[in-house]
Amino acid sequence: MTTVLIIGGAAPAAAGFVRDICDRALAQFRARGVRVVLTDTAENLGAAPELVALADEVYELDYADPVACRLWAARYATRHRVDAVVGYREYAALSVAEVAAALGLKGNPPAAVLRVRTKDVCRDFLAERGFPQPAVRLCARLSEARDFLASRAGRAAVVKPRSGSSSEGVTLVTEEAQLPGAWEAAGGHTASVLIEEFVRGPEFSVEGIFASGIPHVLAVTAKRTEPGTFVEAGHVMPAPLPARDTERIARDVRGAVSALGLKAGHFHAECWLTEQGVVLGEVHARQGGDWIHALLEWVHPGFELYGAWLDDLLGAAPPPPGKPLRGGAVRFLFAPEGRVAAVPDLAPLRADARVLAAEVALAEGDIVPPVSSNLDRHGVLVVGAHTAPQAERLCASLLPRAEVLPAVPTCA
Repeated sequence: MTTVLIIGGAAPAAAGFVRDICDRALAQFRARGVRVVLTDTAENLGAAPELVALADEVYELDYADPVACRLWAARYATRHRVDAVVGYREYAALSVAEVAAALGLKGNPPAAVLRVRTKDVCRDFLAERGFPQPAVRLCARLSEARDFLASRAGRAAVVKPRSGSSSEGVTLVTEEAQLPGAWEAAGGHTASVLIEEFVRGPEFSVEGIFASGIPHVLAVTAKRTEPGTFVEAGHVMPAPLPARDTERIARDVRGAVSALGLKAGHFHAECWLTEQGVVLGEVHARQGGDWIHALLEWVHPGFELYGAWLDDLLGAAPPPPGKPLRGGAVRFLFAPEGRVAAVPDLAPLRADARVLAAEVALAEGDIVPPVSSNLDRHGVLVVGAHTAPQAERLCASLLPRAEVLPAVPTCA
C-alpha cells in the first residue's frame, strides 16, 4: 500500500488554522486510500487524539530538528516503505526536504529550503538574479544597524530576526533612538539580526503549488495590517487588482521560486506593488498561514490543496486550477487592552453557511495584553462569497457579532 509520512502533522483543537490544516490534509490523504504515518512532538500528539486515531502509525519526532528527522526516517525506511513525505509548518519545511532527499523521494532540495528560510541569503540570491528586493544588511552588532539606518538618509527601515515567522520581533524604525528597542525585540542580544529598507506600497501574498516541477499560482491575496504594526489584520482573495497587475505579480513569483530551486509542494510569497514595479518580500516553502489555505479551497471549488500535493508527489496530479471562481475574506479580532467582561456565542455564526471559520481565543476574565505579533491576535472570522468584494463586505458586517466585550472600569 502507498504510504505518506507526515512530519509535524498534529496540533491541538485550539490551534486555529494549524489544526484545520492538519484536519484537512489527513482527511484528503485518507480519502485517497493511502497509509498514513503521523509524526510530531509528544505534546502535539497528546493534544490531538482525534488525529492520532486516524493515522495508521504514530511516532514522536521533533519536526523542527532536520538531523533527528533524517536519522529517524532512515531507520524507519529500513523496515517499512515510504512513498511520499509532507509537512505543513514553517519549521518543518527543512526536515521534510531532508527526509525526502535521504529516502530518494520527490521533494524540495534541502539547499533550496535553507536558502528561502534564511532571509538575507534569499534577498541577496534574488537580487543577483534581477528580482527587485529591499536593501538589506545582516548585523552582528547594533552599531552596524546604526550605520545602515544612517545610510538611508532618514528613510524608514525594518528590524527583524534573521529567521522567523508570524511577524514576531519585527519593528519599523524611523529614527536612531528606536534602534536599541527594535534590536532587542529581534533577538540581537543573542544572534545577528536583519535591518532592511521599508518598502512603501500595497502588500500582497501569492499562493501556489508545484505540479511536475512547474510552479502554478492559485491566487494573489490582498493583505491588511493593524495600523502602525506588521501584525496582519486580514486578507482578501483574490486581491482586487487589474488583471495586468495580478499577472505581473504572478509572473515574478513564478520566476523567483523557480530561480530559488524549489520544485515541489506549496509556496507562499510576499510582495509589494510599487511605482517601480513588483518588489518581492519573503518566500516560504509552505502554504500561507492565517486561514489562507481555507480561502484557497473555497475560491477553487472542489480543489484539495493537500490531496493535490500528495498526487503530485506520487506522479498522478491533474493540472492545478486556473483563476479563482469565488471570493473569500479573513478578518482578525483585536480586543481592547484590559480585562474581558464577556465573549460572544459563536454558534450562530458557525451555523451560517457563508462562515468558513469563527474563533475567539479569549475567555471571560482574561487580561488582554498589547498585540505585538500575529500570535497575539484574539480571534478570527473567515467567510466565503461569490466575489471578493462581497466577501470583504460580508466579513465586515459579521465581525461585530464576534467581538469581545471589555470590562467597564468602576467609578471611584
